[in-house]
Amino acid sequence: MRWIHAAGRGLLVLAVVLTGYVASGAHADDGSPGDRGPLTLATAGDLTGYLGPLLQGWNRTHPGEKVTLVELPDSADETHAQMATDLRGGDRGRFDVLNIDVSWTSEFAAAGWIRPLPRDRFPLKSFLRPVVDTATYDGRLYAVPYVTNAGLLLYRKDVLAAEGVPAPRTWAELEHDARTIAPRHGLDGYAGQFLPYEGLTVNAAEAVYSAGGSILGDEGARVTVNSAAAREGIGFLARGVREGWIPKRALTYKEEESKQAFRDGRLLFLRNWPYAYAVASAPGSPVAGRIGAVPLPGPDGPGRSVLGGSNLAVGTHARHPDSAARLIAYLTGEAVQRQVLVRGALPPVRAALYDDPALVRAFPYLPTLRASVMRAAPRPKSARYDQVSLVVQAVVRDAMTGHGTPEDAVRRLARELAALSDR
Repeated sequence: MRWIHAAGRGLLVLAVVLTGYVASGAHADDGSPGDRGPLTLATAGDLTGYLGPLLQGWNRTHPGEKVTLVELPDSADETHAQMATDLRGGDRGRFDVLNIDVSWTSEFAAAGWIRPLPRDRFPLKSFLRPVVDTATYDGRLYAVPYVTNAGLLLYRKDVLAAEGVPAPRTWAELEHDARTIAPRHGLDGYAGQFLPYEGLTVNAAEAVYSAGGSILGDEGARVTVNSAAAREGIGFLARGVREGWIPKRALTYKEEESKQAFRDGRLLFLRNWPYAYAVASAPGSPVAGRIGAVPLPGPDGPGRSVLGGSNLAVGTHARHPDSAARLIAYLTGEAVQRQVLVRGALPPVRAALYDDPALVRAFPYLPTLRASVMRAAPRPKSARYDQVSLVVQAVVRDAMTGHGTPEDAVRRLARELAALSDR
């Protein structure tokens, strides 16, 4: 679950100095008294160590509702497996509140593992509008957005400035620059996350969405991928490898490998999450001060990112559901959301923070990130999302490695996804 990343410490320290630690907003007492008591919060590994201090703030002001943090592995697959095992255990489970990847909300809700939540208990109108959709299933709220994310196109602004060209807005501009400018400067052209894992699903979905297509509809009940837009999106990725402006080594990249290649000065363009911008901008980076970020390009202008991030959900058999809802309200309050960005380098869900001058100075990509989030879309919603993702990875990988055409890929996707929905 790679939405918790270690970012440049210098940048984080600057932001901490600008804002300080605020533990206000801890009393999220807007629900009925209900059943209150101690809680466990399960999350993937906290690589920046930011979450402990936030929970200490809660524990100081809620002595009767203390929360214990349970850190699971960094790997999304392992975290998913451990959460699923616990939730299947019914009232024997130990997890009350779960910090889940946004793509798992539908699966967990359909399985009956998490409980629906009352919309009026949380300040959903204060959040960036698209993120709320990641927390719903079948028209009901099953989680509350906690952090968000959207893919950005990072680029070497020094190289483009030397060539006298702006950052690309379209696929044609990206392809041209990656094919012609990058080699003149000893660089690879373009990379994303193309190893067969969840990152490839994200990159493929972004290409399809950017071309105006979709993969599934009606909460996974309808397969929509058989379209000219999907062929165009997958064709963009396959053409890049075939023509060489996507290097073959990028087929082995996950987030960390692609980030390192860009930070080391080996790439002209990179699709990645905002943490990669923070790391590449930090003191000691070979490309610090020489990079920029823009929204992902599309065929005719800005494209569409997939929404990343995580949501907070309450287990169906949570021991103290009222305390669980109060903890979620605390963690999604504006003061704590500020610290999610400052201490954790994770994009907050509160819209007002993206206009905060001090935060924008410390995190210059915030305006671009907000624009990308507002155009972004969730990954395909499905109660069998893990299987959907595996199908997308396998099919798109074959197209990118030349084992079939984009037309073949779209037909195969339609066939295999339909088979999943019929089960």
